Amino acid sequence: MSYAIVRNEKLTRAEVNGKCTHNDRKAKCHTNKDIDPIRTHLNYYIKKNNYTYTKEFDEFLKERNITAHLKKTSIIMCQLMFTSDQAFFDRIGEQETKRYFDECYKFICNYKNLGEENIISAVVHLDEGAPHLHLMFVPIVHTKDKENKAIDKICARDFWKGRNSYRQFQDSFFKHVKSKGFDLERGLYVEETNRKNLSVEKFKKVTNYAKAKEILKTATLELPNTPELQDIKKLVLNRDKIIEEKIIKPQNRLIKELHNENVALHKELSKQTEIIDVAEEFVKEKERLQNENKNLERTVCLLQQSKNQDEEDLKFEYENKIDHIEHKYQKKIKELEKDKRIRKRK
Repeated sequence: MSYAIVRNEKLTRAEVNGKCTHNDRKAKCHTNKDIDPIRTHLNYYIKKNNYTYTKEFDEFLKERNITAHLKKTSIIMCQLMFTSDQAFFDRIGEQETKRYFDECYKFICNYKNLGEENIISAVVHLDEGAPHLHLMFVPIVHTKDKENKAIDKICARDFWKGRNSYRQFQDSFFKHVKSKGFDLERGLYVEETNRKNLSVEKFKKVTNYAKAKEILKTATLELPNTPELQDIKKLVLNRDKIIEEKIIKPQNRLIKELHNENVALHKELSKQTEIIDVAEEFVKEKERLQNENKNLERTVCLLQQSKNQDEEDLKFEYENKIDHIEHKYQKKIKELEKDKRIRKRK
């Protein structure tokens, strides 16, 4: 069964341009080996950004006349990634895949009255693994000021307010796509991921139901012609022994093995999750340092240009002053030379 998948990522100003480079496929050489450049032309926009995400954000503030007291660590955008597994998209085909992402877009436009005007970009990638939609939006909250006037403010904390905000969001998204005719399941809740729910068929496989049923069928009781109570008790005990040896003990061993295997898998999954979290932090830090490095290079370049200009200005000023001094004292020099010649004659 395929699941309706949506992920959210909150981004600072320093982080958004890295997302822009990836989403708009601006890099000449992709570090992500999952991207197939031959298929990149298949990607399409539901809403296209005209500039980089930071410039789009600055234009957004001007056009909407929003006064925001933002710090370097402030969240200015959120990125949503809508998808499912490849089997789902293979099953529904190209046209329905397009409709699925259109419905994802409509859903977020209407969620908490966000509005399409607060969406910066929405691009569908068909060149990287399973089809998916990257949607960038400004977390605008419709609220009131101290004078009870309706205002819009940028606040990711309030947009995702409450412990169950993501759960409510995912529940709403699942209901929306389900109502539009897409055969998808909602993913398990966090607290449910520690246990495994089995269907009847899987339960039968784990408990070896079929084999147990067959053993009980073939386990016959051979009674003497004139059975006594003691003989019947022995036969019952023999039957119980057969059930214990051939059914209960093997199943106990199987259950124990499965339990140990499940514990080991959970430990491994936990390790992998920690590694992924660390890797994501490294990627963010790398992007931050790259942006910082670019800013420093820009600053150095500007300082060098300023230094060169200052040198040119000083040189020009120096030469002008020399010319001025020479011109100023040229007449005086001539007079002194004339006076000197007169004295020599005398």
